[in-house]
Amino acid sequence: MTYSEKSLNQFANDLASKAPVPGGGGAAALVAALGVALGSMVCNLTFGKKKYAEHEPKLREIVAEATRLQQALMSMIDEDAQHFLPLSRAYGMPQSNEAEKAEKARVLEQALKEACSVPMRIVAVCREAIDLHADIVDRGSRLVLSDVGCGIQLLKAALICGELNVMVNLGLIQDDVFVVQVRETVHRQVEAGKMMADRVYSRVESLLVQ
Repeated sequence: MTYSEKSLNQFANDLASKAPVPGGGGAAALVAALGVALGSMVCNLTFGKKKYAEHEPKLREIVAEATRLQQALMSMIDEDAQHFLPLSRAYGMPQSNEAEKAEKARVLEQALKEACSVPMRIVAVCREAIDLHADIVDRGSRLVLSDVGCGIQLLKAALICGELNVMVNLGLIQDDVFVVQVRETVHRQVEAGKMMADRVYSRVESLLVQ
């Protein structure tokens, strides 16, 4: 059974244990998937309401895209675990002589780079999903507007968690070019995502008090 197929209780218990996986990356992917799902829920609860009829075509496009992102994020829960296991094994490699030390360094470097890949994708998908919420906030039913706010905060949290899971691996990678490129790419996405998320949340707050 994959982590994405487990019950919420099972996943939470696994997360709480001392097992190497799942970890922060898998948790970030799950939280992001829930954030996306809330956006879809708002759209689905808006469909069929005359007051929002003009927005329905756009909202249906958003749901289709959100469904794709949600499925990708659920897959990333398991992908993150799969990418972390080689790293966990690399840490345990012997280094009793120079040859073993060199081999461990080589394997560890590659494993660290691979461990960055899924959190980087989580950041990118969260960025996309945040933009979807920006398209929902003024089109969705006011009765479920709070769920846009909830969704955007979950996505912002997952965005930041994804970045943290990239950073913890970058700090041990020796390839300076790789480190700089990844750090700059992720930082740009996270800063832009946080800014947009804050705008959407502020818009939710302003509409709720009207």
